[in-house]
Amino acid sequence: MYIALVAIILVVCFFLAIVVLAQNPKGGGLSSQFGAGGAANLMGVKRTGDLLEKLTWGLAVGVIVLTLATHMIGGGSNGPVRSVNQQAAQKAGASTAPAAPATQPSAVPAPAPQPAK
Repeated sequence: MYIALVAIILVVCFFLAIVVLAQNPKGGGLSSQFGAGGAANLMGVKRTGDLLEKLTWGLAVGVIVLTLATHMIGGGSNGPVRSVNQQAAQKAGASTAPAAPATQPSAVPAPAPQPAK
C-alpha cells in the first residue's frame, strides 16, 4: 500500500508540474507551445486561466493529502525500514542499555617525567 501511494504521489506531481508549466504568466508561458493557445481562444483566456488555477490548487492539495496518508500508513516516525543499519538496530532492540566502559579512568594522576641531568 505504501509503494502504491508513493507511485500515485509521483504521478500527481508530474501532472502538477505540467499544469504549472502550461499556465500563462505575464510573459506568455508554455501554454501556447503545447497547443493550449487554441483552447484559450475557444474557451476564452479567463476561463482557461481559472481552470488551470483550480487544477493547480487541487493537485497541490492532493499531494499534501497523499503525503500525510503515506505518513499514517508508514507508521509515523518508525516508518518503513530503509537501510541495513536500521534493520540491525531494530533487531538488537532499542531497550538495551549502552555498555559501560571496560576500564574506569584512574583518579591518581600519572607522574610527571623527570628532567634529564
